[in-house]
This record gives sequence, structure tokens and C-alpha cells, in this order.
Amino acid sequence: MSLDALYQQIILDHSKLRHGEGLASEEPPAGASCGESHQLNPTCGDEITVRLAVVDGRVSQLRWDGDGCSISMASASVLTDLAEGIEPEELRKLIEVFRGMLRSRGKIAADPEVLGDAAAFEGVARYVARVKCAMLSWVAAEDALGQATT
Repeated sequence: MSLDALYQQIILDHSKLRHGEGLASEEPPAGASCGESHQLNPTCGDEITVRLAVVDGRVSQLRWDGDGCSISMASASVLTDLAEGIEPEELRKLIEVFRGMLRSRGKIAADPEVLGDAAAFEGVARYVARVKCAMLSWVAAEDALGQATT
């Protein structure tokens, strides 16, 4: 299986079996510092709401609800897997690396050691109209993290 095919499969899998989906499914942990952000991509109509909780200096929970294309929904699912359990500063750096890769229009290769399954979105960078789809949940998480840590 080629790397492109593997990446496509990761996106398809996450768009079907969405990790972290459902704001109402779990309440934030007791004593958590929380933030919530709703983001809309007016170009295509994708929208997402991300709720993030920080406990003891770590992202303890990231939950989301959204409606949109498979790229935006899969990106939120991948983000959930990557964000939970890491320190807020690590998440900020991860968001910047992901943003840089997507904005490069294919010039910056994804590092799977850093991005994990989010490296699957490397091909999206070549399609400017889809970059916002992939970034939507990450922008919402960045805003929610700012709320939770200030």
C-alpha cells in the first residue's frame, strides 16, 4: 500500500469512526479548567464546536460536535487522539506544526513522528480550498485552550 493510500485510509477511517465526537456524551472532569469554541467555515459550510478541559497541567479531555465534510470531521477525530494527555504548550506547538504543514501548499512534508495520524492531511495542503476544512477543529481547539489556560 502506498503512503498516499494509507493516508487516505486514515482520513476515511476517522471520518466514519469519529473519536471525541459528542459534547453531551461526557461532562468535563471535576475541577477542570475549560474552554469552548465554535468555528464556521463560510466557504463550504463546515462548522464545529470544540470543548477542551485542562486538569493538573494536561489536556484531560477534548470533545466536539460538528457537521461538515469528511476532511473536517476526520481532522477533529485525529486531533482528539493527539491532544488528550499532553501539556497545553505541547498542544500549541502541535497546532503550529499542523498549520505550517497545511499552509505550505505541499512544500513542507509532514513528520509522522510529530504529527502522528495528522500527517495524513499532508495531501490536503495542495488543495487551498480544503486547508480550512482540515484546520477548523484545530483553530477551535486553539481558542478553547486559550480560554482554559488564562
